[in-house]
Parts: sequence; structure tokens; C-alpha cells
Amino acid sequence: MLDAGVHPAHSGIASLPFYDEYDLSAVDILLISHFHLDHAASLPYVMQHTNFKGRVFMTHPTKAIYRWLLSDFVKVSSAPDSTENLYNDDDLSTSFDRIEAIDYHSTMEVEGIKFTAYHAGHVLGAAMYFIEIGGVKVLFTGDYSREEDRHLNPAEVPPQRPDILITESTYGTGVHEPRPEKEARLTKLIHSTLDKGGRCLLPVFSLGRAQELLLILDEYWDSHPELEGINVYYASSLARKCMAVFQTYVNMMNDNIRKKFRDTRTNPFHFKHIKSIRSLEKFDDIGPSVMVASPGMLQNGVSRELLERWAPDSKNALIITGYSVEGTMAKKILNQPTEIPSVNSEEIKIPRRLSIAEISFAAHVDFKENSEFIDLVNAPHIILVHGESTNMGRLKSALLSKYSDRKGTENEVKIYNPKNCVEVELPFKSTKIARVNGQISAKPPQDGQIVAGVLVEKDFNLSLLHVGDLREYSGLTTSVVTEKQSVIVDAGPELVRYHLEQMFGNVAVQFEEDDKAEFIVMDAVSVQHEGNKTTIEWTGNVMNDAIADSVLAVLLSVDSSPASVKISSKKCGCSHHHENGGATDTATTTATSHHANASTNDRIKRVSALLYAQFGDCYKPYEDNSGADIKIDSMEAKINFHDLSVECSAPPLKNRVIHVLERAVNTVAPLAQDSSRLKEVA
Repeated sequence: MLDAGVHPAHSGIASLPFYDEYDLSAVDILLISHFHLDHAASLPYVMQHTNFKGRVFMTHPTKAIYRWLLSDFVKVSSAPDSTENLYNDDDLSTSFDRIEAIDYHSTMEVEGIKFTAYHAGHVLGAAMYFIEIGGVKVLFTGDYSREEDRHLNPAEVPPQRPDILITESTYGTGVHEPRPEKEARLTKLIHSTLDKGGRCLLPVFSLGRAQELLLILDEYWDSHPELEGINVYYASSLARKCMAVFQTYVNMMNDNIRKKFRDTRTNPFHFKHIKSIRSLEKFDDIGPSVMVASPGMLQNGVSRELLERWAPDSKNALIITGYSVEGTMAKKILNQPTEIPSVNSEEIKIPRRLSIAEISFAAHVDFKENSEFIDLVNAPHIILVHGESTNMGRLKSALLSKYSDRKGTENEVKIYNPKNCVEVELPFKSTKIARVNGQISAKPPQDGQIVAGVLVEKDFNLSLLHVGDLREYSGLTTSVVTEKQSVIVDAGPELVRYHLEQMFGNVAVQFEEDDKAEFIVMDAVSVQHEGNKTTIEWTGNVMNDAIADSVLAVLLSVDSSPASVKISSKKCGCSHHHENGGATDTATTTATSHHANASTNDRIKRVSALLYAQFGDCYKPYEDNSGADIKIDSMEAKINFHDLSVECSAPPLKNRVIHVLERAVNTVAPLAQDSSRLKEVA
């Protein structure tokens, strides 16, 4: 989540962003770009009165100023026992302790999300954030300025190219007046007003552009001795507290300030000609003066009180020096109304005769600076925020025209200006790399070797681990499910073993006695036979479950299998004499005669039927009876009925198919003959 402010033209719940539309408990990180109210004033509300449980980050200067700024906001905006109050001092204090301060250019990683703060040039401590989440890089500018002023560094261009740029569009396609011309016009207007005996009101935010204007005025008074007797006031309840922050963080300002501090051994923010006052109680409003007062939007406070006091006198001047939000008095008065409503009552009208001028020192980029920065960042996706819909629309159109020649190419730039609460979905494809840890990494794999393990995704990072390493490297725990099933088999251990060997081949004898035995089938399934009861036991997984199913099918067929009859009859010595004088087993003769006269296709069909009985829908025979495919998950085996060969890259499946095929052939071919070759089958 990026920023948590309020709308300056509204109050109470109406001033909040659309928090109700989102589940704030899902937010892991909240990054605050700077301390201005429209970016930070609802933070205590989010932290204390919603289900937000994440971590909050801002730069050191921002945190230092934030505490005083919001304390003043609570005093100004709160009414006793009002349900409209967003939060109180206790909420502010409690939330403040949870805020984590960060340095510029230091990369933090939280829950797999990396972010780095860069200078934004808007106010002291303002940051733009370069964020990497799930392999996607996002640059959020916040409010930013590319113009180097008297004390701030201009906004930086991060060294990496982002996939998405989220940028402010405050001034749309507007272009600022050059700074030297603005300063000259400002000082000239102030000087001429004072010469007429008038007063100048400069409404500002308590912090930010106010300090820049004070530096300009202090320097101008220093070079104009004739103004020495005229006072310049900075009227803000935060003046002294927050000015100390500016005096402390000189090292985070630009080279001009640092050089002046180093060379003169004096702090540039110890003003010679500026007087700070907290309120108007002790202000002697006599004669010409200059008042730099907060708040900047003229909604209430010292600046609004002075506006109403000075508005009727035509000798006075109001100079709007910052950006004016729609719906505020600062915006309305730019239309030069003949009267203004009193802040105490809308019905009381005050005549407006003082002159009004707009000389914007707002540290926001204009179209030229914004466009150049967008070129330098070179992001393929641009999302416009923080601006009136008209300005955003104009900026979008201008940028689309600028990049029209790239449309349809791999360098196409896509631009979005979504309305509030409208989601922007952007698909990204990137190569995912898994780090191999633990036992699997002990021995480097050979070329072409398949490395198998458990793929774990945590905090957007992938790891390939042996199941035994899960707890150590991922914190995950594993459980083993052992399955067991018992069936009645009216046969002895030797006959059970014979059928298992015919099917699987790989049968390890643990022990075998008269009526009791234990076998291990394919190193996976334990078969315990005692009396006429057989119990199978195995560790549950996809492959073991398939082997267990096959073992169970074999056990259920032991009683009725022709081979069982043949073996049993041989043991009991029962025989019949025929005309040729030879002794042969009746069961064998029956089985042999049943299959010996069958055609080639009939025998293949019978083998195919036995294979289908084992593998079900995974078994797909070819229409020409030349072979078949067996597909289980991602494994595939191909059977060739011409030479009884089996092709398969997965050894467990291949071995199983081979043994099932051999058993099928033994069943279909005459039992007295060698059935391991095609000529005995077809």
C-alpha cells in the first residue's frame, strides 16, 4: 500500500480514501512517501481503526516531522465528543511507535518484497520507492520535483528500469514558469505591496514549500536594507518544533545548503529576518508586513483568519504559492470573488478587495519535467495518479501522442489513468529460478540428469528441497500416511509369491515359512500372508498407491488363476493318461488348448484386455493393434506389440508395465511354452 492521506477539502470520514473497498488485513507493507496531509494524515486511522496488521515505513525526516504535523492536525480538525473525529492523540502516539524509519538508497526486504527509497525532491524527507515484488519492478514517484531549489535535492532516476511507473499528474500538461522569473515576480509583488503600506499573505503548508519561501525572503531582505524595518512572520503552531528538524537534517539537503553550512559554520535555517509566531494573539497588526501562514488551502487556521481580516483592504495582497485542491478556499478565491464566506458561518459574507495572485512554488513536476523523467525511467507501463481527472486525461493524451510511433512494437508504452477503486490488471511473464538447498545440492547434477524434490514457494522465492530438509529450510513440516488393507487369499505363501513375481518381478522375500511369509514388492508395498489372510501395507503417494492397487488385483486373482490350478495340480501329482501314453495336467491342457488355437489379433486383444484391467483409462491401444500408450500424470510409456518392447523415461512406470506385460503374455500364451517372445504370442 502506497500512502495513506486525507482529502483537504473534506473532513472526518468523508476525507478518507476508499478503505472500505479493500481488505487492509491483506496488506503486508505500507510505504509513506512524505509527511503532507494528503499523503499521511489517515495513517493513524489505518493503524488503529482498521484490520491493518502490516508494517509501516517512511524516511527519518518524514517520521520526525510527521509526529508534530499530525498532532497539529488533530487539534485543528477535532471537535469535542464528535463522531467525525478520525482519531485522537492516543491513537497518534500508539501508531507512531510502530512506524519504522529507513534511509535513502538502503534496500529493505519484508515478506519477500524488496523496496528502496530515493530522493523525490518534493519536501524534506520525501521519497520515491522502487519496489520489487514477485519479480515485477514498480517505481512509485509520490509527489516529486526535478527542479533543484535552494535546499532540496532533485528527484533521482533509479539505476534499474521498472516494469511499471506510478507517477503523479498534478499539473497535467501545464508548464511551470522558470524559477528565477517566479522568484523575481514574487519579490517584486511583495515589495510593491509593502511600498503601498499593504500586507502580504502567503498561505503555505506548515512544512515543505514554506521553508523554501522563507529562504527566498530571508535572502531578499538581506540584500535590500530599505526593508529592514518591515517584519516577515512565519505563523504556524509547528514553526519552532519543525524548524528544528530542518536544522537537524541539513546533511540530507542539496550541495548548496551543505556548502553554506560548512563554509559559514552557520545553519541556513537560523533566519536573520524571519520571526516565528505560534498564533495571532500577540501579533501587532500595525503597518505593512509579510505573513507566511498555514494552512495552505485556507480552509481554517491562521491563514484563513488573516484572509478574512485583510480581504476588505485593497492595499493588501494574497499570493497563492502552492497547488490548490478543488473545493478548497484557495481554489475558489482564484476566481476573484467579490466576497467570501466567513469560516464561522456561511451566511456571513466578507467583501474581498485585496489583490490575488498565483505564483506557484509547488514542488511538483510540470509536463516538461514529468515527460523527461518518464523517458529516462523507460517503463513499458505507466499509471497516472494524484491529479484531477481533466489534468490526468490531458497528460495521458499527450503521452500517447508522444509514443504513438511505438504502438504495436515490442517497445510500446501503455498508459493508464484509472478512476478511484478501478483495478488495473497487468500480466507479466518471467523466468522463475528455484534455489537448490540441502541434500539435493550436496552433489552437482550431471548433464541431462533430472533433479527431483519438493518445490517450495515462500515470499515469492522458489526452493527445491529434499523432503527431509523441509523443516530446516522452509519451516514446513511433513507427515507420512501409511495405508493398510487385508483380503482373504485361499493359497499358500509360495503361490502368492509366484503370482507377485509374475506381475512385478522385483519381489524381495523377508521371510517365508509353511503358512506365513512377508514380501516387499518393488521396494514399496509390504505383503504379509498368514493362513488365508493377506495384508498389504504401504506409504501413501501417487506411485505407491498405483503399485498397491496392482498388488491387490493380483491377490484377488490368485484363487482363480489358471496358473494356480496348474501349479497346484503338479504338486498334488494328479494326472490323466491319454491315447499317446503321456501324462499331462488337465488344467494345463485346457489352458493351452484355449489359447493355442487363437489367432494373432485375438491374442493381442486378450493381452490388451489384461493391460486395460491393470491401468484402466490410462491405457490407450492403437487402432491397428500394433501397440499402445499408457499415460499416468506426466509419465508416459509406449508398448510395441511386435517385439513386446516398452519405451518410458520413468523407471518406476517402465518396470511396472514390463512386469504386467510379461504376466499378460504368460496368461495368453500356452503355459507349457516359452512366452517371452513374439512367436509364442502370435
